[in-house]
Amino acid sequence: MMSLIIKSRSPRLVLNELKWKGYDLKKCRIYYIYRGAPDDTKIVGGDAIREIDRGFMILEGVVQEVYIPYHRIFRIEFENRVVYERRKTG
Repeated sequence: MMSLIIKSRSPRLVLNELKWKGYDLKKCRIYYIYRGAPDDTKIVGGDAIREIDRGFMILEGVVQEVYIPYHRIFRIEFENRVVYERRKTG
């Protein structure tokens, strides 16, 4: 297994760094603010990511894609290791 060293400090750049270093994004868990969910938090697996866009993380949806702005993401785990975290605000 490759040594996991993530230098990026924003959710979009962390996801891109994992992707371009050859890590399997399916092994990620992304935590983001979702109003109305328990504790206003929703967690998705990296297998739901359709695209890492400039302004949004785009998830595969049952009916349509779901656009998550990066400022709503407050934690990213890769293989149960925290690779990005900031205080949850909002």
